[in-house]
Amino acid sequence: QVQLVESGGGLVQPGGSLRLSCSASGSIDSIGIMGWYRQAPGKQRALVELIRGGFTDYADSVKGRFTISRDNAKNTVYLQMNNLNPEDTAVYYCYAKNRWSGSDYWGQGTQVTVSS
Repeated sequence: QVQLVESGGGLVQPGGSLRLSCSASGSIDSIGIMGWYRQAPGKQRALVELIRGGFTDYADSVKGRFTISRDNAKNTVYLQMNNLNPEDTAVYYCYAKNRWSGSDYWGQGTQVTVSS
């Protein structure tokens, strides 16, 4: 099993920045892909950005504004979010996939609100 704990959400003005962190514990060696999804009110959960080794995949809506990184020594994945706009308001979920079983793991979510 893998446990994921997010931090770093909050309220920010349009154009501002936030950095989310996600710390993993448990069966760390089983983790392959890690990343972030988000769910806005009334919408389905959607991909933000994923990372595996040197490969990243991201939603077009965050291209050039959000950057994912991973510190394997700290078992932590980060999401640097710049130039935030109200459409980025959502609960952000940390995600990890088990490289052997294919099981998905989710954090509890952290709220990001972009508003003036």
